[in-house]
Amino acid sequence: MSHDNVTRLTSIKSLMGIPGEDCLVVIHSPTATELGRRYLLDKPTVGVGRGADNDIVILSDSVSRNHVRLERRGPDLFLQDLQSTNGTYANNEPQRINVRCLIPGDQIRIGDTVLKFLAGSDIEAQYHAAVNRMAITDGLTGLSNRMRLDTLLAEEVLRARRYNRALSVMMLDVDHFKRINDTHGHLIGDAVLRQIATALRQRLRPSDEIGRFGGEEFCAVLPETPLDKASLIAESLRELVQSQPFLVDETAIHLTVSIGISTLADNMQAEDLYRLADEALYRAKNAGRNRIAC
Repeated sequence: MSHDNVTRLTSIKSLMGIPGEDCLVVIHSPTATELGRRYLLDKPTVGVGRGADNDIVILSDSVSRNHVRLERRGPDLFLQDLQSTNGTYANNEPQRINVRCLIPGDQIRIGDTVLKFLAGSDIEAQYHAAVNRMAITDGLTGLSNRMRLDTLLAEEVLRARRYNRALSVMMLDVDHFKRINDTHGHLIGDAVLRQIATALRQRLRPSDEIGRFGGEEFCAVLPETPLDKASLIAESLRELVQSQPFLVDETAIHLTVSIGISTLADNMQAEDLYRLADEALYRAKNAGRNRIAC
């Protein structure tokens, strides 16, 4: 769909006739103190941008002085991009927004900040659910964050020992990712990471858990998976990334990943699985990248 097309979606609130104070909640920001901040949308129009005259001020060089305007039209809330330099995006969709009727749950990316639109009869419950979700989710990619991975892996280690099941861990690192940031800028780099995260999550099994370990490094926990099967999964992910161009603003970016694998053995704990997978990852990178090591 062209970014000039208006996404005409009727909001759930207008369909149900539910009153409530609509708001935006910051779910990803380079400024840690902004996370969880709530902005009430209690005016007919709300301006968002870097300029001090906006109702919602986002102090970032990637945000235009007057970036977007939110406008109440009857029961619905519309977002209009004000010809911003870096564009406005929704829900990891690749097209820029021109005009969009917001629906509850929409995630709006303005520069390097992501805000979630909440609306309905129980804003407080939605707000606390969003904040709780932030505690275990990486705001950039939507994957599990390091804290969630730590908790899950510790649980899986106990379960694997109790039932005598296999357990493997993969560390994946995007090769030469710094070149993308240096060549195209950090916003393009962020968009590429989001697309990689989506591709990896879709290829893995429902029982697997993948998260962002840090920077351009991802970690996948593979329950009931011995080394040979983990190697096959890793190879499918490596081939997927190598064969799939990642499109950002009509620019095709080709990437590869290096992968390290570890498998649970006697007397090993979660931190040992992390360490051994990370050591294997470095062997893969030192051997020339775009390969797998165990």
